[in-house]
Amino acid sequence: MERIPRQFFTNEFKEEAVKLVVESGLTLADAGRRLSLSPQTLKNWITKHKSGKLNLPGSRCVSELEAEISKLRKELAEARLEKEIIKKAMAYLARGSQTGTR
Repeated sequence: MERIPRQFFTNEFKEEAVKLVVESGLTLADAGRRLSLSPQTLKNWITKHKSGKLNLPGSRCVSELEAEISKLRKELAEARLEKEIIKKAMAYLARGSQTGTR
């Protein structure tokens, strides 16, 4: 029995196939017939698209989003630290001005 060679598809082809199903509203079977693909392959690509593992043009990958979240968390921690320092300084200054007056 001869084995059928595995097909490789470019990311652009996968992206267009997902758009065909998601945006055009075609069924998996119809889109599969048009592209000569099995509906299961299209379903796998759509699942990857929904989970963020299939990168469409104009979308950001998950690692970019995680990097931005990490950066924003760091900035938030710095802002909270600055706020605490300012609170302590205000309390110190307020206490110092009360004891020095009569």
